[in-house]
Amino acid sequence: MLRVLPLRRSYTTAAAAASKKEAWLYLDSVFPVQLALWDFRHYIGILRQDTLLNTLESRLHNLSSVHDFKPLEIQPHRKDGGVFVRFSYSTSDLEEGKEWPALQAALSEEVEKQGGLPTWAGVRTGTLWVVRGSPWKEDMNRFASPLLRVAFDGPDIQEQSLYDLCRPYGRIRDLSSPTPVPAGTLRSSLISFQHVHSATIARNVIHGLELPSTSGPTPSKTRIHTRYETPVKAHDIRNWMSNHPKIMLPIIIFLLGTLTYTIFDPIRSVMVKAKMLDWFDYRKFRLYEWLRVNTVERLSSRSDTTSKAEGEVWKERKEAESALKAYLSDMPTTIAFIHGPAGSGKITMLNAVLKQSGRTYLIIDCRKLNNAPSESALVEDLATQTGYWPVFNFVNSMGNLIDLASVAGLSSSLPEQLKQILEVVTTALRSVSSAHRASIQRQIQNKKAEDLRRIQDAHKRQAIISGTWHDGRLDCVSGNGVISELGVGDELFSEDMEAVLSPAQLKETTEDQDNILRKQKALEDVEAIKALPIVVIRNYAAGTSSKEDVLDVLAQWGAALAENHIAHVIVLSDNRENSKRLAKALPTKPLNSIALSDADPSSSLSFVKQKLHDAGVDIGISAQETHLVERLGGRASDLESLIHKVRSGMKVDEAVEDIISRGVAELRKNAFGEDTEDAKSLPWTRYQAWKVLKTLSKTPETGYYDILVDFPFKGDENALRSMEHAELISISTKDDKIFQATQELAYNEKQILDTETKIQGYEQELSLLVSTMEKERRPWWSLRRSPLTMESLKATLTGIFQESAVLSKDAVLSNAWSYPLLGITYLVSHPVLYKSIAPVITKAVLTSVGITAGLFFFTYLPQVAFCALFSGPFAFITAAVMVFSEAYVLVSVVSKAFFLNAAQDRIFDAVLLQQGNQTLVESGRQIRSSSSGFKVLGRSLTKPLDRFSKDGILRYVVSLPLNSIPGVGTALFLLYNGIKAGPGFHSRYFQLKKYDSTTRQSFVESRKGAYTAFGATALALNLVPVIGLLFNITSTIGAALWANKLEKTGASPEGSGRKVDKVGQSANDIPVKDQYEVRLED
Repeated sequence: MLRVLPLRRSYTTAAAAASKKEAWLYLDSVFPVQLALWDFRHYIGILRQDTLLNTLESRLHNLSSVHDFKPLEIQPHRKDGGVFVRFSYSTSDLEEGKEWPALQAALSEEVEKQGGLPTWAGVRTGTLWVVRGSPWKEDMNRFASPLLRVAFDGPDIQEQSLYDLCRPYGRIRDLSSPTPVPAGTLRSSLISFQHVHSATIARNVIHGLELPSTSGPTPSKTRIHTRYETPVKAHDIRNWMSNHPKIMLPIIIFLLGTLTYTIFDPIRSVMVKAKMLDWFDYRKFRLYEWLRVNTVERLSSRSDTTSKAEGEVWKERKEAESALKAYLSDMPTTIAFIHGPAGSGKITMLNAVLKQSGRTYLIIDCRKLNNAPSESALVEDLATQTGYWPVFNFVNSMGNLIDLASVAGLSSSLPEQLKQILEVVTTALRSVSSAHRASIQRQIQNKKAEDLRRIQDAHKRQAIISGTWHDGRLDCVSGNGVISELGVGDELFSEDMEAVLSPAQLKETTEDQDNILRKQKALEDVEAIKALPIVVIRNYAAGTSSKEDVLDVLAQWGAALAENHIAHVIVLSDNRENSKRLAKALPTKPLNSIALSDADPSSSLSFVKQKLHDAGVDIGISAQETHLVERLGGRASDLESLIHKVRSGMKVDEAVEDIISRGVAELRKNAFGEDTEDAKSLPWTRYQAWKVLKTLSKTPETGYYDILVDFPFKGDENALRSMEHAELISISTKDDKIFQATQELAYNEKQILDTETKIQGYEQELSLLVSTMEKERRPWWSLRRSPLTMESLKATLTGIFQESAVLSKDAVLSNAWSYPLLGITYLVSHPVLYKSIAPVITKAVLTSVGITAGLFFFTYLPQVAFCALFSGPFAFITAAVMVFSEAYVLVSVVSKAFFLNAAQDRIFDAVLLQQGNQTLVESGRQIRSSSSGFKVLGRSLTKPLDRFSKDGILRYVVSLPLNSIPGVGTALFLLYNGIKAGPGFHSRYFQLKKYDSTTRQSFVESRKGAYTAFGATALALNLVPVIGLLFNITSTIGAALWANKLEKTGASPEGSGRKVDKVGQSANDIPVKDQYEVRLED
């Protein structure tokens, strides 16, 4: 848009005219800067152009006071967001050479006083710049960019000069030096501005500027040309993508998959729903149905006698049809599996039931899937049958061409593709069910409202008749004046209906409403089942081994639909063996199996007669022809073929013979093979096939085990099952005792075989022993004598019991069992010691709590079951004792491995030091006196003790099952482990005394009863839950007090017998000879 401003006439002198000059201004930020073709802000500038230019024009006219400024022309440059203004000004007040900076500063100052320049956003004002070059108002698709390329028409401009020239327009990030270029091309520099706004100003202000250059040998001028440079060129991106197909193709496929999931899956779900609800089937349109009813059906009257007659003559289908209807009338929990030989009428019966139910159904034919020539065709066929659209098979084909597809997980297998389709179908099935349920709910609510309205109207009429309610509508009918009295009678003026009803009427109304609610609830339950769609899977059988995955996917999908109450699932198959796949997909619930067999002779004959009568073929069937029809059997396909041949003009005997001859040829090929080589590939022998054929030729059916147990099968069920799978025979089950008898027979045979095997093993072992004894050189009279006599065994056991009795007596009389208890009272009576070991106690309690709780959570119930074998009703108690014992082992191992060993040694030394045994303690630890007079324990001078005893742990684990015996077992467990645990508490004492292993063993042996008592008591305290480790510390204190007692009495390593002197004193009676300070961390 070019706008020329009107010029005002003025009279000036020649001198004044000579001082006038013209120049250009560039005003930025008036319009939005257009960054690309898709930049919609450009249209905002177009809409506001007139308003912005009018405001700008008025403000420019107000600048006349600045050097006689006068705007001459306004040219908007919307692409760069600015406006070019041609103006005239007076140079009389401007210094030559510096006129443009001064003019720009004066104009900017005056514009700011007037409120600034208008902008398209109105947020900030624009800036006014004097154009130093020549304006270039182009409209090409060269959009603004922070990169500005400056070309030099002449010698190069130095980098610093170029920076000084462009820096006023905005911050510059980088500036490149000119690079060599082909002949005829201008050298250039690339300037990178921080903002696009700065690049647009520089481009429009300095384009065409001529600058003096001093880089050459002679002074010359360089003309500047500017243009935008795109940050990333389109061809660079295109070239990079074409050069890296292994990266770009997976990305493209991933984006397509994402697009499919977010956009196309909802569309596919709607298309599946449309197929099920017949949205695109013109035969379901109301207009088409109206035209058909009023045109075609009026001209051709049809009756339903055919279907009724067929239902009457085909009696064998009634049970199967009733079973299928019962399945459809209940909430789905399993799959209905309808099986029967080909031509048994499964599809006909199913279509009749579906038509009667009036429900929405979806049919998937596996035969079409099996006949698909490729995986893509199979996927497309499944999509066609379910209404899944659109399908992009080319994406899968592209995925197979990518080397990285398998690594990146982009290529999907056939089962995965089928699962994706069926997931969308599941969503559509839920939507169909929801739509039906919503429609049914609306119908139920409307019926409920209608029933309530009917009841209320009935009560109102009764109230009006009885004169207890006034209908206000009569007032409107009566009008005004005298006649208005007709609107009022003797009835009551009560607006509350319940207020005018008698109690009996009110009760009757409430009961009616309750009955309506109950009926509505029952109707909702029934209609909720009817709202579920039906999924039918036909011809469920694997065509080839490569298509077995398709059946597995369909089986899992059908099981999920039934278990989640999404739809009723009906599977049709010619072979009962195919139910195994469904049973594997639904392992927790049995299939609803519905069998269809051939019709009996009377039904077959009635069916043929009725069909011929309906077709207009009225022939009489003689007794011989009846016999021929009976020979044909009750297969529906054979009977239909017979009817077709008779209608075509063939006689009954000829038609029957033709059908039988074709059946015999087919049977010989399938049962016996074409030749001997072909027979070898069959999973049964010719003798077995002949046995079955010979038996069934005499009787229509025979017992399963009558065939199985005799020659040539001899219990080979695989042959019979293979015949069934090949559809040569059909096997069904009946309620009788044969199955039980055969299973009992098989069980007894197996048991007899197992017993005979054991007896043979015993006989071989006995023979080996006899042969070994015969080879020994012993007198014949000693062969039957055992080397272990009862007298020697009795003497050994007597010695063990006597030694145990003496040991138990010494343990009780020694009073050593009181020292662990004395350690508890000592810790309580010495709070200084308690405070010093508080961190250790905290760690011990937390460790004990964690391990004990974990063992109880994971092992308590299994151990209760084990203890119940020995303890009976006391199993819960003995199991708890066992868990505590196991927790003690784990807690001891963990605590001693991390923090308890060093703490026990320090506590032992501290108690000995407090009891006045400084000399003994100094032999194994440094002791110093603090400034306050306390004795402070230093570092240990001896090697740390290893308190883990393999022998002790082994004894503990081996004797742990004794706790399963209530009372006595626990006591034996404590005594047995106390023998080893007691001396362990004096390990530090023996180390301080510098006893060797022999001296230590002698010392312990002389006091075995005392150490047993001490160890058993300490072990019992350690088994206390949670605080067991705390008792371990107090037992250490008790061991130190016992060691002090031994030191005071001067006990020798040889000892004075098993008995130990009684303690006879409490913790408060123990003298404290010196105060000390205990530090448990180094």
